[in-house]
Amino acid sequence: MASNDHAPDGTPAETPANRWLAVTGGTRGPAYAARFRELAAQGRDLHGEARFCDALLPRGARVLDAGCGTGRVAVELARLGHRTVGTDIDASMLGEARAAAPELDWVLGDLAVLDPAEVGGAGTFDLAVAAGNVMVYLTPGTEKQAVATLAACVRPGGGLVVAGFALDGGESGTKVPAADYEAACAAAGLEPVGAFAGWDREPWDPDGEYGVFVHRRP
Repeated sequence: MASNDHAPDGTPAETPANRWLAVTGGTRGPAYAARFRELAAQGRDLHGEARFCDALLPRGARVLDAGCGTGRVAVELARLGHRTVGTDIDASMLGEARAAAPELDWVLGDLAVLDPAEVGGAGTFDLAVAAGNVMVYLTPGTEKQAVATLAACVRPGGGLVVAGFALDGGESGTKVPAADYEAACAAAGLEPVGAFAGWDREPWDPDGEYGVFVHRRP
């Protein structure tokens, strides 16, 4: 609901808060970065999302990491030879991303209102990925617009949009059913390519807890 909307009694209606910022306060960047450093030190595999995307792309592809957080996916894809740009609504996360990879482009922005020009231009990416539960942490009611933004960022004639999220909403407390996400993709003019139960391409389970979806811009 826009800030100039009004409730039935004529009073200004409150603009919904972004779910991620409401849950975290926009301060979790350092804690997230520390957590992933610890997991890496333990030998944990942190790059399933990046491998998944890399397998879909030619070398040197242009990738938008939408909701990039501390930059884990974008940095790994850059290491694999791709040209990456990361964007996130949380300045504390972007601070960690910039510290980890100052040579990459990091853009503060909200997917619901992001102008593709802010991240390099409409239709300029081979793939846009929204990993890490981005879809369930958007501002309420902006899911379709966020998907439309991703669709606008990828190139016509084969650009890919990839998203993975907890189907039960996770900590956000808000579910985005697979059918609703698929409908948002269709409304944005995207065609389905595949659906999986995880980033290791586990077979899709409609009753599962997690989904990874691949769509193509014709």
